[in-house]
Amino acid sequence: MKIYIYKGGLSLVAKSGVGSAIRHQEKMLRAAKVTVTDVWKEADIVQINTVLPDSPLVARRARRQGKKVVYYGHSTMEDFKNSFIGSNLAAPLFKKWIRHCYRQGDVVITPTEYSRELLMKYDLHREIYALTNGVDTEFFHKTEQAGGRFRKFFHLPVDKKVVISAGHLIHRKGIEDFLEMAKRMPDIIFLWFGGGNNALIPAEIKKAVAEKPENVIFAGFQPSGNLRDAYCGADAFAFFSYEETEGIVVLEALSCEIPVIVRDIPVYEGWLTDGEQVRKASNLDSYEQAVRDILYEEPREKVRRRIRAGRALAEEHSMRATGEKLYQIEQKLL
Repeated sequence: MKIYIYKGGLSLVAKSGVGSAIRHQEKMLRAAKVTVTDVWKEADIVQINTVLPDSPLVARRARRQGKKVVYYGHSTMEDFKNSFIGSNLAAPLFKKWIRHCYRQGDVVITPTEYSRELLMKYDLHREIYALTNGVDTEFFHKTEQAGGRFRKFFHLPVDKKVVISAGHLIHRKGIEDFLEMAKRMPDIIFLWFGGGNNALIPAEIKKAVAEKPENVIFAGFQPSGNLRDAYCGADAFAFFSYEETEGIVVLEALSCEIPVIVRDIPVYEGWLTDGEQVRKASNLDSYEQAVRDILYEEPREKVRRRIRAGRALAEEHSMRATGEKLYQIEQKLL
């Protein structure tokens, strides 16, 4: 069995979760000893990850040639909303388009049971599997050297507490909540990784970012090594997103053994438990309380117990473990 991972449009999604997923798939398949080919003619199965205009055409071409197509369902109408300018108006059209795209696959793979349940309502008439995007646990692991590099790179005082977050500068990722948290906790440094296309960022987000508190640092898009160092060197990772199909950065943070706080939303049900691997928050007050507990109030052993459980969960989502599950799906398809 030989797999061809279609990478058309990768440059457009390289800085997003979809870009990370494409890179992960090659790693996970190789870790599972599955042959990944760059030669179209050799492929038995073609994997497609994007919903760009060329993607369904590529899928149809593959099927005409007798190849099987695995279409990854990374996007939903629900996580398209509250993103860029005009996204809410365009959401119904986006749903029709991604439904058309996903129907070109012989099977659809989506990261979580939550996103699978959403896609089940899209009338795709295809088998839909829930399979994590995975995390590279060998790369994302905690070291003291990594944490030191982070503090040095951003010129952070060793005695200052640091809370980090990541994502595009859009409402769905909770950027306004992040800024409000920083105002509430002026003695803590808040650092945000990620950016976005400035032309597509809503005016109210631009205004909020321009008026950021003094204790906020916007790092922009950083190489994965710098982000790993931040997971290792910061005191907590707070993810404010209102809607996800999984959230690769959450897995990365857990893998690097940093205390993690996520919003209590349906996507995390069944695999992230409040108080076990993470803290969950439903509003700004509970986010603030979770941060204060982690940094100042909770017994260190309680925090360390969650960190260990988080790392164990990340290992269940490792490249090898996920690659073996992907191989089983694709073997069944053939």
